[in-house]
Amino acid sequence: MIAALKEACLLVHARTKRIAGTVSGNKQMGMGAGGDISRRIDLLAEKTVIEVLRRRKVDATIIGEECGRIEGKNGYVVMDGIDGTTNASRRIPFYCCSLAYATNFQLSAVTDAVVIDLANGDLYHASKGKGAFCNGRRIRVREAGDDVVVGMNVSGIDPDVIKKLSPVMSKANHVRLFGAVALEMCFLARGWLDASIDLRGKIRPTDIAGAYLIVKEAGGRILDGNGKELDADLGVDTRISFVAAANNKAQKELFSELF
Repeated sequence: MIAALKEACLLVHARTKRIAGTVSGNKQMGMGAGGDISRRIDLLAEKTVIEVLRRRKVDATIIGEECGRIEGKNGYVVMDGIDGTTNASRRIPFYCCSLAYATNFQLSAVTDAVVIDLANGDLYHASKGKGAFCNGRRIRVREAGDDVVVGMNVSGIDPDVIKKLSPVMSKANHVRLFGAVALEMCFLARGWLDASIDLRGKIRPTDIAGAYLIVKEAGGRILDGNGKELDADLGVDTRISFVAAANNKAQKELFSELF
């Protein structure tokens, strides 16, 4: 399965790199199953993933933001063909393709995951119990230290949630808003961030299913909006909040006033 997901991500990279940020690539093609506008680049990415899965005879139910749900018999492939479409449309080099395979209809059942940075080709992958890797090299979350860097999405956030987050903003030395949550979480897994936070209640499982396993296999922790271990069903209509931390020290220091 991991080989199929890698092949799909690499082919998405090859096919989309020339149309990212172009008029053709940005063309609106209607509304996706997840409720957002689908652009040509989104549909090309999903079509590519499905093509690879079919060629490899992967008979899993496919769940995607554009296609919705395509029934299969063995497990679930959860995909976000382009995570960070707005970045891609503006040529901001921070967007990715995120794929995951789960044995049942829960985030906690993800056993294989691949995320590719579509701007530079970095390939992240993980299989349950086997660690997390970037370009074939083992990665780990950052050990506790000073100079805390936090990724935080506050776009369109409720003012009351901003107040809730204010202690975290005050404690962090640096706050970043990247615009592609799966890739941001891979930066956390790689040791470049100390935490990643999105409490807007807008994130879909398709957005984070791949990065969810990569962070866990790299040694990180992911909690829901109530401070419990994150889990959710994989439906395209499901919405979640999460906080992810590189280590227990970061979790306690940054999130002590959230829950």
